[in-house]
Amino acid sequence: MRILLAENSLYYPSHGGGEKSNRLLMEALAERGHQVRVSTRVERFGSAGYDKLAAALRGRDIAFEITNDGAIAYRHNGVDVRALALDPHLRAFFRQQVSNFAPEVIITSTDDPAQLLFELAVQTADARVVYLVRATIAVPFGPEGSTNSAERTARLRQADVVVGVSNYVAEYCRKWGGLDAIHVPISLLEPGQPDILGRFDNPYVVLVNPCAVKGIEIFLSLADRMPTVAFAGVPTWGTTAHDLEEMQKRPNIRILEPVDKIDELLRLTRVMLVPSVWAEARSRMILEAVSRGIPVIASDVGGIREAMMGLDYLLPVNQVTGYRHAVDDHMVPVAEVPPQDVSRWVEALHRLTSDLQHWTDLSQRSRAAALNYMEHLNVHPFEGVLEDLLRRPKRGVLVSRTYHHPLEDLSDDKKKLLALRLKKRGAVHDRAGNRWFVGPPRNSPQQLRLFCFPYAGAGTLPYKSWEVSLRDVATVTSIRLPGREDRLNEPPIESMTELVRILAGEIEPLLDGPFAFFGHSMGAIVAYELAVELRRREKPLPAAIVASAARAPQFRLKHVPPPPLSDEDFLADIQRLGGAPDDVLNNPEILRLALPSLKADARLYSGYVYSPESPLPCRVDAYGGDADPNIKRQHLEAWGEVTSGEFQVRMFPGGHFFIQAAREAFLSALAEDLGSAGRRFRAPRAE
Repeated sequence: MRILLAENSLYYPSHGGGEKSNRLLMEALAERGHQVRVSTRVERFGSAGYDKLAAALRGRDIAFEITNDGAIAYRHNGVDVRALALDPHLRAFFRQQVSNFAPEVIITSTDDPAQLLFELAVQTADARVVYLVRATIAVPFGPEGSTNSAERTARLRQADVVVGVSNYVAEYCRKWGGLDAIHVPISLLEPGQPDILGRFDNPYVVLVNPCAVKGIEIFLSLADRMPTVAFAGVPTWGTTAHDLEEMQKRPNIRILEPVDKIDELLRLTRVMLVPSVWAEARSRMILEAVSRGIPVIASDVGGIREAMMGLDYLLPVNQVTGYRHAVDDHMVPVAEVPPQDVSRWVEALHRLTSDLQHWTDLSQRSRAAALNYMEHLNVHPFEGVLEDLLRRPKRGVLVSRTYHHPLEDLSDDKKKLLALRLKKRGAVHDRAGNRWFVGPPRNSPQQLRLFCFPYAGAGTLPYKSWEVSLRDVATVTSIRLPGREDRLNEPPIESMTELVRILAGEIEPLLDGPFAFFGHSMGAIVAYELAVELRRREKPLPAAIVASAARAPQFRLKHVPPPPLSDEDFLADIQRLGGAPDDVLNNPEILRLALPSLKADARLYSGYVYSPESPLPCRVDAYGGDADPNIKRQHLEAWGEVTSGEFQVRMFPGGHFFIQAAREAFLSALAEDLGSAGRRFRAPRAE
């Protein structure tokens, strides 16, 4: 068989259990004589990500080359790997791999929670599509998913087979997603029998990936209550800066660097902790530890029960109750974790760290159970599933989504009514003869033109009222994107690259004098990327970029889009941020018009991945609200790294939409900064 793995994360070397399991599964299939290719990516696109992977491969004596599409190509244990490194366009890269390799089977998994690659896979005419579920948080249904989406759930039903990492996961998919899921072993171990590494005098009680969902609260409480015991935390994908800070406060917790060769960690491990407070799908770490004779204390949730194979110390926890409509500094949904009772954990750990005979007995029983399980652990059942797929017809090909605007469903009378309501709300007309830009002509050729880029779902209306306040320092020109105001019938653009490419061509005739960019929230990133594109084209650059209520672009260096919100939760999040007036949120007909552009912009920004660039020569001002729940001062200060010119941060009273709450103070500051930029303007050009 020709088998292609679609990996939206680092394939090798990696520290995550899912990535390692995918790698060993592919290597086992290659060992069976199948042609296996992996389409993957570096951790962070750009030269830094390329250098890191290249150094790791050289350190392991693995030869590689750079392909024409900006990927690192190498072979490892019989598998052909193509890792996209220098170009952030992952979907286009994967599509090209499908075309070049012509797979009979495409394997996808929950490491791609937004279904960026899965959606392309099920559009492939001939290949059978396998979906591996390794984490229930990443599926768009049921009580353990971070968000629910009927659309994405329906799309998963287009897979030819769904395979759960445990019986627990397969049953979850059947019950909550209506998927015909099965369980066969997909988390293999390295070939050969593992060494006995467990020792009672090994130095540490270890937690890998200390973070909220992995039970860091229990870990910290144990360290506090057992000050004479040495603990070690191994930060990986979930560990936030706050988690690190909390561990560093405890003198008996040591931070260990993550390793892809797990024996390096396990030979330091006395007891392994797996105190997950979410429904862990299985936990690879349990089998890795017990197979080497290391006792494990684990929480009695989800697929962990299967992973523990009847061994001692499955302990109760209070599970995650839900997820906030927010993500942490790793773009992972923020879990609501209830308080934990650690008394039984303290009792169990005290016995295992003080009673040599008990530790020895459990160590021996753990290894025996693991070796018995491993005797029957191989790729044959999964290989059989793939062979059976090729004997059956492929499920229907999922056709790409086409744009359908809700205006098409309204009667003529309702369309007229909506037009009147929009007009009453001040719908603008194009006074410059360009459908993309709205605003009056300059007072003089020397006056600064301020291009205002909209936040998600917005049109030109929010900036229209600024014209009077700023008329002494700038001419306000608002950007009007497709899908809003009198461009309602045009499909919204959902690709940042495509939007910037079009804008660069449209804006060029207006760059006939001094100009500046203002962008709020999503608009700040559009403004920045447009300036970068103008530099590439060797066109004039703005005198200043004012980035308002937005994280600096480099926070998107390592970005995996979070699962989409339901319409109800999506609107609740907008209301929480203050992003739409009540007469929109409370009017179903106007809301029906606004929602497509809001969600399209959310997809546009969610899919944006930053590619490192040299600093721009223009001035940058970063504005923020002191009560913004998502954008903190450190997010604004990082904008200073994208400019070689002047830089400052200004904070205003209010939340994410302080431009409305503190309008007078905000416009006064903006006028001051634009006046300064206009006086110093010397039309910086591309360097």
